[in-house]
Amino acid sequence: MRILFAGSPAIAVPALKAVADGLAGLLTNADSPRGRSNRPEPTECAVAAEGLAVVLKPEKLDSAVRAQVAELKPDILVSFAYGKIFGPKFLGLFPMGGINIHPSLLPKYRGPTPIPSAIINRDTETGITIQRLAAEMDSGDILVQEKLPLEGTETTASLSETMAQKAAELLPAVLRGIADGTLRARAQDHSLATYCSLIEKEDGLINWNRSAPEIDAGIRAFDPWPLSWTTHGELRLFIHKAGPFSGEEGSGKEPGEVLGKDKDKGILIQTGQGILAVSRLQYQGKKAMEWKAFLNGARNFLGEKLG
Repeated sequence: MRILFAGSPAIAVPALKAVADGLAGLLTNADSPRGRSNRPEPTECAVAAEGLAVVLKPEKLDSAVRAQVAELKPDILVSFAYGKIFGPKFLGLFPMGGINIHPSLLPKYRGPTPIPSAIINRDTETGITIQRLAAEMDSGDILVQEKLPLEGTETTASLSETMAQKAAELLPAVLRGIADGTLRARAQDHSLATYCSLIEKEDGLINWNRSAPEIDAGIRAFDPWPLSWTTHGELRLFIHKAGPFSGEEGSGKEPGEVLGKDKDKGILIQTGQGILAVSRLQYQGKKAMEWKAFLNGARNFLGEKLG
């Protein structure tokens, strides 16, 4: 079986490597500016596929790209976090069709951000789905689905790593099942479909009127991007790690007010409901610090109002 793998970010790399022996080519996004240098750099998948297969980086999946793909003579398309829609002409290049890896329990969280969506909504479980590619986004028949419990401490970064490894474990068996005809797909219940949308940089702004568990979920969901932030005077303050605090609320204190500190949990901040204990934070342009080191350099921080 000759595989054309379509993927770009780091989450897709373990799955790409899992099918390296059958890799006919990689379809990935074009190089884009990254980091402080702002120089164009290849995607993580492009780096991983170097020396393994032909790497295609088209802006559009037009007739010229279809011709390049046809020359590779692929049997099947495997997509994971590629980000472009495959039209019928493109899918027609693959005798065995195409499959897609999606890190949610479809039909829940169809769309581009299923991992942060599960965290921000404080779900108790999520999962990974390998499905047939279909015309409508993430609506194809399900080939394999596996549930994963959530403890309420996951970040998008940590859960993405878990999903990446799980995809790599599941994918080879799915491809074998397709090849030998033993794997049967089941249709999704489209009436249960929910959707998630792209995250914007502004979504990281903390609303201190929300509850401590809600704010904590947002902090975890927006790690590593766009990060959760608030303001301290004219300074932007990123909060990297926090958690609800079990102590009593500050009497008469306003949401966003820095109440004090707890020797074990960190800096205590009043929210609309409950207290948030912040253990790692960072002023924009400065290094991220554990809370004790932060207070050593911001001695008047306690008692301040954030936001």
